[in-house]
Amino acid sequence: MNIMVIIILISLAWIISEIALAKIKHSKTEDSKGLDRSSLRLLWITIIACVFIGVFLGVQGIGLIKVKSHLISILGLVLVVSGLAIRWTAILTLKRYFTVNVSILSNHQIIDKGFYKYIRHPAYAGSLLSFLGLGLAFSNWISTLVISVPICTAFIYRIKVEEEALVKAFGSEYLHYSKKTKRLIPGIW
Repeated sequence: MNIMVIIILISLAWIISEIALAKIKHSKTEDSKGLDRSSLRLLWITIIACVFIGVFLGVQGIGLIKVKSHLISILGLVLVVSGLAIRWTAILTLKRYFTVNVSILSNHQIIDKGFYKYIRHPAYAGSLLSFLGLGLAFSNWISTLVISVPICTAFIYRIKVEEEALVKAFGSEYLHYSKKTKRLIPGIW
């Protein structure tokens, strides 16, 4: 099977799963609109624009990595699938506390098991790994930068918004959890 066909099939499954999540796991709580501070909208706009441009450049061959391009494409696919596995594991660990928009649910608890024992935002880390992989799947350094850098910036804003909401809701309990864990990369940041 052609590597581009595999990229397209995995990407379609990824897109469908994210659209389903957006429909099913959108919090309707009163305070969610204020807590989210349009970070979800910013994230979606950034992702759609950057992926569209990155994929366009990737299929045009602009910025193609010619050395070991087939291996780089395979590495990219491995990163996409690994990132999705991390994201979905994190979402399933949170269970009912996972929402696509920033919100604090009734009886909300801080989860510190699974990936959450090591990093505070494994679902975001998984997404970022997948986006990095998507750029690499085209064996294209421009696609990789166009997809990864702005999306990473949007996720960093989202993390800031989410952590402010969690500190407001949980105070010292969340601050204590923050001291024991890193944001996205275990042991680093």
